[in-house]
Amino acid sequence: MPATTVVMPKMGYDMTQGKIVHWLKHEGDRVQKGEQIAEIETEKVNIQIEAFASGILQKILVPEGETVPVGQPIAQIGEPGEKPAEVAPAEVLPAQQAGGGEGAEAPPIPVSARAPKMEEAHPTPPVEEERLKVSPVARRLAQEQGIELSQVTGSGPGGRITKEDVERFLTEAAQRKRAPEKGAPPPAAAERPAPPPAPHERPAAVAPAPPAPPEAAVPPPEGVPVEVEELSKMGQAIARHMAESKRTIPHFYTTIEIDMDRVVALREELNQGLPEEDRISFNDFVMKATAMALTKFPRLNGYYSEGKRHLYREINLGMAVAVEDGLIAPVIRECDRKSLLEIAKESRELVSRTRGGTLRQEDYSGGTFTVTNMGMLGVEEFGAIINPPQAAILAVGTVAPRPVVQDGLLTVAQTMKATLSADHRLVNGADAARFLGELRQWLESPARLLL
Repeated sequence: MPATTVVMPKMGYDMTQGKIVHWLKHEGDRVQKGEQIAEIETEKVNIQIEAFASGILQKILVPEGETVPVGQPIAQIGEPGEKPAEVAPAEVLPAQQAGGGEGAEAPPIPVSARAPKMEEAHPTPPVEEERLKVSPVARRLAQEQGIELSQVTGSGPGGRITKEDVERFLTEAAQRKRAPEKGAPPPAAAERPAPPPAPHERPAAVAPAPPAPPEAAVPPPEGVPVEVEELSKMGQAIARHMAESKRTIPHFYTTIEIDMDRVVALREELNQGLPEEDRISFNDFVMKATAMALTKFPRLNGYYSEGKRHLYREINLGMAVAVEDGLIAPVIRECDRKSLLEIAKESRELVSRTRGGTLRQEDYSGGTFTVTNMGMLGVEEFGAIINPPQAAILAVGTVAPRPVVQDGLLTVAQTMKATLSADHRLVNGADAARFLGELRQWLESPARLLL
């Protein structure tokens, strides 16, 4: 048998490359399947990756500090006597291009070399077979600018389209727009065509819209000094990710107020005598209740792609955690099948690993729905942006005393507001309202969450 090839894993649907920060094992070391062998850096987070098989780490193909595209071989694992598989050497991205520069097109990952089952639990959205040779960065830039890649001439090996080709196309398009034909008057504002609709609104029969010009720099107001700060890699990745989500997903928002008096009382009882680090939080109740509500509303636990509804078979809840320069959403897998105490323990561990920069591969991938909570910051209510490829996200505010009417009398109760942001292509208003109603039932009868 040939040795197993370890490839740079895809840790998110928009990840195109990764950097080897540190090899935890050396050539000649024996490793077990599932054992951590290397730490990699993505645009958003550092993560430890696991061995895909047991055996000897026969060869390290990518040294520390180098960046390679997703799917590129980075190491080989095999038993004594097994010959390493014939693989092409990993194409390393130049230092000036790492973290956003040009790289080779990432080949599909062979089945025998794919990451463990967590990747299958979170499939990336299906895409068409692509005939053009395009580098990952060029493809991403073209998507951001609305360019049809078939219009771009590639200058790379074998006609591959590079980042420079896309930028040159954008520059030429902008020049053509600024320089109309000699003698031709500029079109009147009323005669200019309307901007093309968002991709999900564009009928299939409509011809591709002309490419958008490059994003223009915004000049500062006259007389006002401005300090310019470069975004971190994570900040840039989050900016792209969120802009793409708002541009391509038709969000709508539904808010409900939930009586949390019984949760407050039950939480106080459960936490009696427990040390601070072992106590159950309000967010743990919300995570469990959300998972149980999703079992009745599977449309919210999926994503839209190419006119089809894709429903996940597991309920893996992402939990937004604030870090420097942004948010990371580590995942509690099969949250509906775990007890409230298990969720509380796993949440604490994930928050600790997230903020300590020691997330593992399975901690970060496979989310099917996200919960984001700003209640601890005193925020009463807010709407969040959907994290693709998902259909919805739940935004939770603070638990606070508010005036309510009970049995016709005005009184005060501990309440919490929850806002669901949903993809209108998959979910309608009635679905959203019923889901929030189911969530409210679980939280207003929280003893059921202990069963």
